[in-house]
Amino acid sequence: MAFMINRRTALTGAAALAAVPAAAQDKKVIIGTWGGDYSRLLTKNVTPLVKGWEVVHAEEQVDPRKAKMMAEKVLRRGTADVQALSANDMYEMDQQGLVEQLDYSKMPNAANLMPTMKYAYGIGHIYSGKVVLYNPDMMSAPTGFADTLDPKHGNKLGIIDIQYQYTMLAAGLAAGGKVGDFEPGKALLVACKKAGARIYPSNEAFAQALKTGEIACGIMWKARAVQWQNAGINVATVAPKEGVPMYVSGFMMPKNAPNKAGAYAYLNAMMAPAAQEGFAVDMGYNPTVTNAKVPAATQERIGFTEEEKKRLVDLDYGYMAKNDAAFQEWWNKSFKG
Repeated sequence: MAFMINRRTALTGAAALAAVPAAAQDKKVIIGTWGGDYSRLLTKNVTPLVKGWEVVHAEEQVDPRKAKMMAEKVLRRGTADVQALSANDMYEMDQQGLVEQLDYSKMPNAANLMPTMKYAYGIGHIYSGKVVLYNPDMMSAPTGFADTLDPKHGNKLGIIDIQYQYTMLAAGLAAGGKVGDFEPGKALLVACKKAGARIYPSNEAFAQALKTGEIACGIMWKARAVQWQNAGINVATVAPKEGVPMYVSGFMMPKNAPNKAGAYAYLNAMMAPAAQEGFAVDMGYNPTVTNAKVPAATQERIGFTEEEKKRLVDLDYGYMAKNDAAFQEWWNKSFKG
């Protein structure tokens, strides 16, 4: 993926970091993360477990953070110790040669990490699946992506801007494509937009539209739907008949992280049962460690039935990383216009 690199900005940031006394730096671990609910819940559930360190969040959306990592590649010390990224983005950054290969012996809690969440270049923090969301008072239950990403819904269909890759994936599956081919879904998305589908800049804005009845349906991670149900929003979910794309959110360490000891401390705390249980309850995501004890009622809401598990679909990270720049260009120019 190609980035627009602002070298002056990167060097200025590095110079500012260098001006901080080494002793002060050694007390801090800098976490690059999304803002909003995710950052808030990291502060609530993970930060208290990182003993002896001051945890500082550097909040930005994914693309600016990835661009900054690229710009800082030539620097001995970067500006973040840990980056919160999707599994897709972690794969991409590793392919760019920017990621520390982890030493799991430095993280005792990794002994309970699910093997599928243990990457050489990162750690799965939480996972869920992409499902259909709808307001049961406004429409009957859709059967899947094709029944939801349908122009018939007009302006009652909501689409989330920052979820562009996964929306294109869902549309591709709806149109008979596969995880490694989004092309069939493009015409479907354009038709939905022409019919009046509303585009929201963030997950939170989409949730507000669901709450007020401005929209009746859309697609989103099941975990978010659970979180919104907890907040009193009238939303139900359906595991799509076309397949349930998996989402893994995780953490990786840049090769030039200024404080790798702090990074390991944070990653270890993130895998603690208490932190994982907190995210399951607060955000509706499934834990990635086997010793987390999630209340049965919560597990029933955030998980998937045995039949639904058979429809879980892993993503083609190579395809998504290779084509992300093209996806963004199409999304911004041809879809959003």
